[in-house]
Amino acid sequence: MKISKTSQRAAFFAAPLTLVAAGLLMAATPAINAVPAKPVTPPISAEQLNVANSLSQAFRNVADRVLPSVVAIENRPDTSWHSAKPSPDDGAMNVPNPFKGTPLEDMFRGGQIPMHPGMTPRQSPRSQGGIGSGVIIDAEAGIVLTNNHVVEGGGKVIVKTQDGREFEAIEVFTDPKTDIAVVKINGDSSLTAAKIGNSDATSVGDWVVALGQPFGLESTVTAGIVSAKNRGIGITDRENFIQTDAAINPGNSGGPLVNLYGEVIGINTAISSRGGGNNGVGFAVPSNLAQWVSNQLVANGTVQRAYLGVAIQPVGYDLANQLGVAPKGGVAVTNVFPDTPAAKTGFKSGDVIVKFGETKVSTPQQLQLAVERSPMGKPVSVEVVRDGKTITLSYAPEAAPSDFAGNGKSKAPSGMKMSSLGIEVSTLTADVAKQLGVQEESGVVITQVQDGSRAQRAGLKPGMVVSQVNRQDVKSAADFDKVVKADEDGTILMLVRSEQGSRFVVIEG
Repeated sequence: MKISKTSQRAAFFAAPLTLVAAGLLMAATPAINAVPAKPVTPPISAEQLNVANSLSQAFRNVADRVLPSVVAIENRPDTSWHSAKPSPDDGAMNVPNPFKGTPLEDMFRGGQIPMHPGMTPRQSPRSQGGIGSGVIIDAEAGIVLTNNHVVEGGGKVIVKTQDGREFEAIEVFTDPKTDIAVVKINGDSSLTAAKIGNSDATSVGDWVVALGQPFGLESTVTAGIVSAKNRGIGITDRENFIQTDAAINPGNSGGPLVNLYGEVIGINTAISSRGGGNNGVGFAVPSNLAQWVSNQLVANGTVQRAYLGVAIQPVGYDLANQLGVAPKGGVAVTNVFPDTPAAKTGFKSGDVIVKFGETKVSTPQQLQLAVERSPMGKPVSVEVVRDGKTITLSYAPEAAPSDFAGNGKSKAPSGMKMSSLGIEVSTLTADVAKQLGVQEESGVVITQVQDGSRAQRAGLKPGMVVSQVNRQDVKSAADFDKVVKADEDGTILMLVRSEQGSRFVVIEG
């Protein structure tokens, strides 16, 4: 029951009268207008002050050490109109964006992850530039590290240092796959370079500081922690972002994310925002990846990546039970493409890669990045779990060909019904495989999936090709039927291939 203010006051006066009638010594009530005692605030201890001052001093030291190496980067496109030209890297139109310099441009995705800079309008007046940030990593050579989306689009790139000097870029090298770019200026000993740290040694919860030029405000420093690592957010081809709640705003792109030692552990790249400003969810390219890319750009002007030649998927709880590994204890191989380094190495579908070289891998992103950074001509040992046993394979890195890709899709013929699973399958023929764009020479193709069935709940769809059931190869619809009927616990593991690639699917009993 809601009590009005009048009722509350009546109850207050009634209580002392009752106490007096009862003959209690507590009848001496405080005066109604008495001023309540002021709460005593405990003094701040010297220890508490020392902790706070130590943290403040750490932030001051970072700012003093790193700010001289932080630069503003202005992209000044020409003011004439030009027809947009296709970008060789992402197929989008390589034109400047009026929001240049914001973390990955404008927020066209309904306020979620910022839009990738390649997704720009098909034609735009080249009249507006933008300002982003960068960090000098080699003073003598004049090497500045920044984001690709800060400098893309052509035009004149101007680097402004903390002491007010301006340098026009001599060369600009970019890697759109990681959104990393290198700007080369006339370097000298009067410039200050930042120290690159080891991003792999950074842990969730570590204090970090973001520096840059948000909204064009020079020499801005914000602090936060590492919120997460190994983030893939779908805005570049190669992702392994550090997530932080240090304030990152438009203009921070390309600036450094540093630890309390003043070491660069990331390049600020993107934000998740509903209105274009900081919401406490920012993303930075790890310094180890950024440095590997920048070293290749400086040396060769381009980035050469190794490849393995497999289709992979993460190992979830259900799949882990089937493959005999711990959840997230590796990366599952779902398909080995012919005439690739993986085929030469001896990988098989169903292998779980747990360690690549010295790197333990638990996500596809980690494995992909580890493979791509493999030096050519130097064998790499790969630890694999196969049929519950650990084996070691030796991988010889090869450069990834530009035409290594994809699948197709087509309607499949009718075939044998499997009522227990709720699907219909047909033996895969050469013609059907060609129509579907798959490389399997044998297996079965799913022709129908019953609504509400176990198969549908597991994500199976018509047109998918099944090459294994319960780790056994199936070459025909009859093989498929035999293996399914021989299953004892009702839970079935299938290796399927679709337009998205190969993956394992668990059909619960």
